[in-house]
Amino acid sequence: MGLELYLDLLSQPCRAVYIFAKKNNIPFEFKHVELFKGQHYREEFGKVNILKKVPALKDGVFTLAESTAILLYLSRKYNTPDHWYPSDTQKRARVDEYLSWHHTNIRGKAGKTLWIKVLIPLFTGQTLPPEKLQEVMDELAISLKQFEEKFLQDKPFIVGSEISLADLMAIVELMQPIGVGCDIFEDRPKLSEWRNQVEEAVGKELFQEAHELILNIKELGNIQIDPQLKEHLAPLLRKMMK
Repeated sequence: MGLELYLDLLSQPCRAVYIFAKKNNIPFEFKHVELFKGQHYREEFGKVNILKKVPALKDGVFTLAESTAILLYLSRKYNTPDHWYPSDTQKRARVDEYLSWHHTNIRGKAGKTLWIKVLIPLFTGQTLPPEKLQEVMDELAISLKQFEEKFLQDKPFIVGSEISLADLMAIVELMQPIGVGCDIFEDRPKLSEWRNQVEEAVGKELFQEAHELILNIKELGNIQIDPQLKEHLAPLLRKMMK
């Protein structure tokens, strides 16, 4: 049995895993787990990841959850180029530092734009007031300023002159607002230049391929949502609508 990656490219961490595997010519079988259809709650997928989340990896009888763990596993097993997760102690520490900060800052805030502009209306039929989006954008602006000043500074990439897992995890999150029409790169020349550098390093064709779904997310307005998924997300949606 070969390597299997369970992904839905609407998910930011799934896109990071997909891009990394494709860019490094890692052979894998793409197992599409459609989140809107609630396929991650099915018993079959639960045997791969009891947490019922994507991405997930299956390598023979070995299974693994969580995007960072999956990326590190792939980088080690397939001996990918050193710049992704440098062997240099201090450079590696910079990647670890960003990934530690990432979850409650860039990831915790950028993804909310999708919920407010697309997913909550799609799941509930209700549109949130503009003030709710502005509140999220203001919070994200603080994180973006910290990202530029602390992590990018005057470097092409977070660690220095080459792309790393830190850049990959960051860019997939920051494309989420772009998909719903919130151009966070406008009027941020340093951030915009970094995005261009990341796209070039990954390859523009692969970058666009991975982000095709999110960049066309508004076309999913008539998609049928799995009832179990609606029920599961109801408490979260009520909290976000307050």
